[in-house]
Amino acid sequence: AIFSLVACESTPKWVKTGSYKPEEAKAFYSMGEVMGIRNEPLAWDAAENRARAQMVKILSTYTAYLMRDYAASTAASGLVKTAEEQHVEVATKTFAATTLNGVRPVDRYKDEKKGIYYVVVKMELEDVKDMLMHSTELNSQMRDFVRKNADRAFERLEKEEQKREGVEQRPQ
Repeated sequence: AIFSLVACESTPKWVKTGSYKPEEAKAFYSMGEVMGIRNEPLAWDAAENRARAQMVKILSTYTAYLMRDYAASTAASGLVKTAEEQHVEVATKTFAATTLNGVRPVDRYKDEKKGIYYVVVKMELEDVKDMLMHSTELNSQMRDFVRKNADRAFERLEKEEQKREGVEQRPQ
């Protein structure tokens, strides 16, 4: 009986796609994973912490971008030949740090063959709005915009998903 139970277990779709499709749409989800850790409680904690770190990256990331571009074309007077040179340099720095209140694990899976632990965490829309309202980096206009439009944006997204699901379910 144990063998048949293990044989019937299949990998959840969210592990394969990296996209968690919950019943409740007004929330944010992120996934973390870890492998190569034999201590199972430690592995679960590490995967959960990585999911939380992913949530921070989704909600609050500072990115600085710098591109320097130099090009020159030189020709001596009266000569057809030119000397050309160019140099392009790109630098990107990304930093994410915030306090997340209300993030909790909602699903987990262990790939027994590969030894990979997966955890999905959830943050309710109300908790995200509260976090943004207390953020010192947002100006008051942005806070007001988030407060007024967050629910509406999720409702529009839900309607668009329903339209798409209706198209996918039509017989062809």
